[in-house]
Amino acid sequence: MTTELILLCIVSCCAGFIDSIVGGGGLLQTPAMLIILPHYPVATLLGTTKIPSLTGTAFAGYRYSRQVTINWKLLSAVIPAAFTGAVLGAYVITIIDNTQIKPVIFILLLLVAVYTYRNKNFGLHTARNYSYTSQVLMGTISGFVIGFYDGLVGPGTGTFLILVFIAVLGNDFIHSSAHAKYVNAATNLAAIIYFASTGHILYEYAIPMALFNLGGSYLGTKLALLKGNKFIRVFFLLIVFGTILRFAYDIFLKE
Repeated sequence: MTTELILLCIVSCCAGFIDSIVGGGGLLQTPAMLIILPHYPVATLLGTTKIPSLTGTAFAGYRYSRQVTINWKLLSAVIPAAFTGAVLGAYVITIIDNTQIKPVIFILLLLVAVYTYRNKNFGLHTARNYSYTSQVLMGTISGFVIGFYDGLVGPGTGTFLILVFIAVLGNDFIHSSAHAKYVNAATNLAAIIYFASTGHILYEYAIPMALFNLGGSYLGTKLALLKGNKFIRVFFLLIVFGTILRFAYDIFLKE
C-alpha cells in the first residue's frame, strides 16, 4: 500500500465511525481526498468517496435494523425520491461549480445548530406531529432535495437526513439515524452508478477505503446503540458545528 492509500484508509475508518452515528463522515473523507490526491478532477474524487460511504452506511443501516423498528413503508417513498435527486446532483456537479450554494447551506446549518441547542428535548423522544400522508409527502420532497445535495456537494448529507426524520417526521435520534442510513445508502448508490458510467471512480482507492469505512461503521453503530439518544444529540451538535466550520472556511477563507 502506498502512503496516500494508507492515509486515506485511516481517514475512511474515522469517517465510517462518524457517519454511522450522525452522518458527516464526508467532512473528513472529502477534504482528505482533495488534499492527498490533488491532481485528480473533483468529480473523480467525489465519485471515489461514494463507494466507501455506501459500504459504511449500508452496514450501519443493517446494524440499526436489528435493534430498531424500521418504517419500510415510509422509506419506500423517500428512497426513490432521494435516489433520483442524487443522480441529478451527480450530473450537475460534472458541469457546474457548486460553490454558489455553499453560503445557503452555511446559513441553514447555523439555524439548525441554534435550534437543536436551544431545544433540549429535540430528538430525544418520538413525536409524530403529522398525518401519515403528510409525512410521506414531506419525506419525499425532503428526500429528493437532500439526494440532490448529496450528488452535488456531499458532506453532511446524513446529518441533514437525520434532521428531516426528527423535525419533519417526528422520530427520535436513534430511529432517525437508522432510517437516514438507508436513504443515504440509496443516494450513494445513485451517485456511484452515474460516476462509474462516466469513469469518475478510482477503484484502486475506493475498495480498500470501503473496507476500513466498514470497520469504523461497526464501531460507531455499536457505540450509538449502547449510549442512546442523548449521546447522539451531543454528537449531532458537534458534527453540525464541524460542518459549519468547514463551509465557513470554504466561503470566507479559501481562495
